[in-house]
Amino acid sequence: MDKQILSVSQLNSLIKAQLESEPLFHNVCIRGELSNYKIYPSGHHYFTLKDEGGSLRCVMFRSSAQKLRYCPENGMAVLAYGRITVYERDGAYQLQVTELMPEGTGDLQIAFEQLKAKLSAEGLFDPAHKKPLPAMPERIAVITSSAGAAVHDMIRILGRRWPMTKVLLMPVRVQGVEAPAEIAGAIKYANEFKVADLIITGRGGGSIEDLWAFNDERVARAIYDSELPVISAVGHEPDVTISDYVADVRASTPSNAAEIAVPDCEEIRALLNKLSVISVQGMDAKLKNYRQRLENISSKAVITDPSAQINNRRQNLDYLCERLVSSQERFLAGRRRDFVSLAASLDAMSPLRVLSRGYAAAADSEGNIINQAGALKPGDRLTLRFSDGEAGCLVENLNLKKLR
Repeated sequence: MDKQILSVSQLNSLIKAQLESEPLFHNVCIRGELSNYKIYPSGHHYFTLKDEGGSLRCVMFRSSAQKLRYCPENGMAVLAYGRITVYERDGAYQLQVTELMPEGTGDLQIAFEQLKAKLSAEGLFDPAHKKPLPAMPERIAVITSSAGAAVHDMIRILGRRWPMTKVLLMPVRVQGVEAPAEIAGAIKYANEFKVADLIITGRGGGSIEDLWAFNDERVARAIYDSELPVISAVGHEPDVTISDYVADVRASTPSNAAEIAVPDCEEIRALLNKLSVISVQGMDAKLKNYRQRLENISSKAVITDPSAQINNRRQNLDYLCERLVSSQERFLAGRRRDFVSLAASLDAMSPLRVLSRGYAAAADSEGNIINQAGALKPGDRLTLRFSDGEAGCLVENLNLKKLR
């Protein structure tokens, strides 16, 4: 009996037809761990699912991969939904994946954590980048759905708390595929045309799917790039989105955002009244103090009898003049006594005083005083000076005996 001879391609084609016609393989769910995960430029994803006993080649084409809301990573435990197909060229069967779900944790939660880690590493959550809110904004841009209850609550609270603020509603979709682009575009528009002093963006509560637009990277980067301060007000108190981390201020609810954005005019009015009372009380205390000081000054003699003060000053002046003159006279008398004493001392030491007692002073022809006989010789001419005149002399002889 002749056996049928098949080519490799024919065999692969027969196996493909047989395998892919099996209804059991049309919709399967496979549990495994991701390995060798690769994304090609075409947008197709190729990877391997493995467990302790084996491995399975998988492909996820771009049309299905675009629906992923997180980034699959090697080692991640997943549930892969799809159908078994055969890649004829290699003769290998594979799982053509249409949906890839993380096992144990929802795909949205994983996508949230991945984006949060990425933006945090880039510094989008850095407190140093957050801008202060204006104390009393003149204009507030509210970027949210015009149909939701949240916007009406915000407008009502803003109008009640601070009626002077102008509220500009920039309606956008806050749910669905188009929502992130619209929200990000409205934030950029508000900044480009400076339509307000402050931006509030958010929506009312809902499921994580409902709030997902505010976990979009485009919205997060638009908030980070905003030159205007941004308040994020998404959902209820437990709900936290990526927008909350990036925004300058996070509000627990849209109503809370309105309370944060503007002061309460009643509180301001009460504060002004309190300050007014304090100001009046302070002014009264000052006036009372000044009045007391004025009364004290008015009772002084310099005010009640100015002439008495002048006379007193004149009397003091006369007394001072008298003391000055007396002091000067004592000073001059002392100087006169000193002068007389010094003059007497000089007179006692004067050569003329010696001459008046009978002595004479001898001088040679040149006027030099001769105080020793040994300096003379016979025939020298001398001048003898007496207290009342002079006399010329001639030395005839010398007697050099010392006087005892």
